[in-house]
Amino acid sequence: MQKPFIDLKMKISIVIPVYNEEKTVQETIAKVSQIPFEKEILVIDDGSTDKTPEVLRSLQGNSLILLRHEQNKGKGAALRTGFSRASGEIIIIQDADLEYNPEDYPALLQPILEGKADVVYGSRFLGGPHRVLFFWHYAGNRFLTLLSNILSNLNLSDMETGYKVFKKEVLNQIKLKSNRFGFEPEFTIKIAKKKMRVYEVPISYYGRDYSEGKKITWKDGFAAIYALFRFWIWD
Repeated sequence: MQKPFIDLKMKISIVIPVYNEEKTVQETIAKVSQIPFEKEILVIDDGSTDKTPEVLRSLQGNSLILLRHEQNKGKGAALRTGFSRASGEIIIIQDADLEYNPEDYPALLQPILEGKADVVYGSRFLGGPHRVLFFWHYAGNRFLTLLSNILSNLNLSDMETGYKVFKKEVLNQIKLKSNRFGFEPEFTIKIAKKKMRVYEVPISYYGRDYSEGKKITWKDGFAAIYALFRFWIWD
């Protein structure tokens, strides 16, 4: 279901980390470009080894800022590179794999625009349409969210969601360090420690399976557990 667009008076920075997404990145950027907000699109090619760099070079335009890591450093590192160049008042993290739909932006932005939130999480588990896939992947996500909630004293339904939207000023209050998928638990623990106002909204979700290029594995789950305890205890 398409969300109604809102009258947005501020600039949005959409940060898109990309690694080996030659099949989907062009369509992702096209969908983001169609959203009628004042925006800049920052695409960080994180050392892709397929044809992603060629695709991105062919798409360069006025609203597209193309950045590149010569070697793969991970999602967290790519996001930090994008954040350092972002000039918008609100930042949206957008994955390049077509699992998340930019038509959800109005719902994600609304709590911030109404002055109710500093950070908004787009939850895959609050009733939005979603593709039915792997039970154990779902169970792993729910376990990580439960553990995150225990440590952070938040009440999230989807800590690992790729859709995180926040005021740029949030970055002035936390220092991010994780290079890979540890970004999600690190960000969550740190905004909780700073007592940020956090909202969740339901989003649509079109998950991929591993044959379609999904990159998250059980190893990333263990890395997320380590990151949760690391940033809860030591940082």
